[in-house]
Amino acid sequence: QVQLVESGGGLVQAGGSRRLSCAASGTLVSRNFMGWYRRAPGKQRELVAAIYSSGSTHYTYSVKGRFTISRDNAKNTVYLQMNSLKPEDTAVYYCATNQGGNDYWGQGTQVTVSS
Repeated sequence: QVQLVESGGGLVQAGGSRRLSCAASGTLVSRNFMGWYRRAPGKQRELVAAIYSSGSTHYTYSVKGRFTISRDNAKNTVYLQMNSLKPEDTAVYYCATNQGGNDYWGQGTQVTVSS
């Protein structure tokens, strides 16, 4: 069984930076997909960033150039470096993975960006 725990959220000023961490416990069958989603109140959940086993990455357009997803396999941890934060980035951020067709989600971490 895979468990994901996010950390690193908090209150940040617009233009500031924050790094989120997602620590995975349990055996990961595959690292083919690790991603960060976010959900703002009254908004649709969206995939913010993803990283694949090949090392390739995906970003939603609104964060491209500002956010960077990375991983440390030795620590079983995925990171989301967030720079040049905007109030529109305010949301609960969730780490997720797909392991052999099964989805796993963390509990989420709140990121609030003040204007």
